[in-house]
Amino acid sequence: MTMPNFLILGAAKAGTTSIYRYLKQHPQIYMSPSKEPRFFAFEGETLDFRGLGDEKEADFIVTDIDAYRQLFKKVTNQVAIGEASTSYLYLAKSVERIKYYIPKAKLIAIVRDPAERAYSNYLHLLKQEREPLTDFAEALDQEEKRIQNNWWSFWHYKHQGLYYVQIKRYYDTFEKSQIKVYLYEDLNNNPLGMLKDMFGFLEIDDTFTPDISEKVRQAPRLPKNKALESFLNQPHPVKSILSPLLPASLKDKLVNKIRYLNRGQPKLSSAVRKQLIEFYREDILQLQDLIGRDLSQWLKC
Repeated sequence: MTMPNFLILGAAKAGTTSIYRYLKQHPQIYMSPSKEPRFFAFEGETLDFRGLGDEKEADFIVTDIDAYRQLFKKVTNQVAIGEASTSYLYLAKSVERIKYYIPKAKLIAIVRDPAERAYSNYLHLLKQEREPLTDFAEALDQEEKRIQNNWWSFWHYKHQGLYYVQIKRYYDTFEKSQIKVYLYEDLNNNPLGMLKDMFGFLEIDDTFTPDISEKVRQAPRLPKNKALESFLNQPHPVKSILSPLLPASLKDKLVNKIRYLNRGQPKLSSAVRKQLIEFYREDILQLQDLIGRDLSQWLKC
């Protein structure tokens, strides 16, 4: 049965969902209906993640080869067949499994400023109300303990950003010609140029132009004042008094306006960014030599 001949390896929170949707539009590409089956990361394993809500994540992971092949049963005449599991870049055991099953596969990675990636990862789980710690620095301090307690890898905010170690594993295992590494900046600054290059790498029609007008995910807007957010969302004596005095349409507009003004996109503090840059510095310097890209912006506080 059919297996993929290319993979988007990650990184998480580096635009892989957008890339997945853009690639799906190309008539010569077949993408797995499940974006992240994560088969090569977890083949044959019994999953027992311990983080908050991790049991739901486990439901989407394919650990059986026959079930994995079923994801590609509707392939017809497409040339490039792929999927996009961000676990593959981070989890070392993925490399040998990919080499075993699809040794000639083309491998695509996209990497993002690791400090910003870590913070985006944290905000993602905070928005889902899974991350119990509202202080990012405190969450970073808990990372080693969470890893030891088998929390799913998405909680590994810092360690997922050690790209040199991760990409080097692939360079050590596959031919360099099989690997393509992009920057998140490429996607933001010139998405069509990046996609054209990607189509060329996959040896398909690079004149095709996908619709990139819809941004897949915006940075989450989180409540600035949690008490006000709770007041808007929960029953309250004051609301019961005011509610009959306002027309329903005006009341809804007012609530939505207040909710919008009370929400914002949190920024990574300069102190935590500085701490993370020092953690990543050597890895970043090694990575830019490995992939031949200038990553000096990632080292700025």
